[in-house]
Amino acid sequence: MPEQVESAEVRAALLRLRRSTGLQVVFGGLSQDGRVIRIAELSGAVTPALRGLAVSTGSGLGGRCLALSRPCAVTDYASARHITHEYDRPVLMEGLRSVMAVPLVVRREVRGVLYGALRDALPIGERVFDAAVAAARDVEQALAVRDEARRRVAEREEMRLAYGELRELAPRVSDPELRARLWAVCGRLESASGTRPEPEGEAPAVALTPRETDVLAMVAAGATNAVAGGRLGLSPETVKGYLRSAMRKLGARTRLEAVVSARRAGLLP
Repeated sequence: MPEQVESAEVRAALLRLRRSTGLQVVFGGLSQDGRVIRIAELSGAVTPALRGLAVSTGSGLGGRCLALSRPCAVTDYASARHITHEYDRPVLMEGLRSVMAVPLVVRREVRGVLYGALRDALPIGERVFDAAVAAARDVEQALAVRDEARRRVAEREEMRLAYGELRELAPRVSDPELRARLWAVCGRLESASGTRPEPEGEAPAVALTPRETDVLAMVAAGATNAVAGGRLGLSPETVKGYLRSAMRKLGARTRLEAVVSARRAGLLP
């Protein structure tokens, strides 16, 4: 799904570029490893020759763009001397002559390339170049935002896993002072999650017992009833009982609904 969303950003940028500049053909794609891009989006093409083409760093115009991390262009692709010619056949099958390539760079990493082309050997003007660079910046910003969102989701999930482990460990600690500190850390994680909507001192709309919360924390971390029971020192049937009770209080029909509802109520981070 993330790849589909990012490809949609490339597609939209290419369509805007073609409409605003009059370029006859626009195409592009993203890289998964920073070394190869695959042409997945095309507009204006009359043959399938370019679709799916894998462009390696240093090869052809796009590969040069990848290697240098800057825009590149040729006025006549077939006779250009400063690029290699591994991709002449698909380019010439499409009838392209004047071609430009603009990299998509996010945090110094090349993530893809946008191309624009004409079927005549004409220089690509500064206005068209500026429009292509602006289109690339739009995609770069969208990719950067999605990267940050994924990073935050990963951090949040790590915090939730740590919370589950702490709730598992705290009851096993015999030292009352240390046990109290562990519960305090659990409370800080709950507060840091930003999910507690109720004012200080006001009881939440749903009140789970500590054991019900323990079980839901294990479920949120992906544990089965048997695994949760082993970690909490309970039988699978007892875990199932606590889970049923929590689901009833939360008005949830499934384990996943219970976890989501508990998080919305501020009962889990």
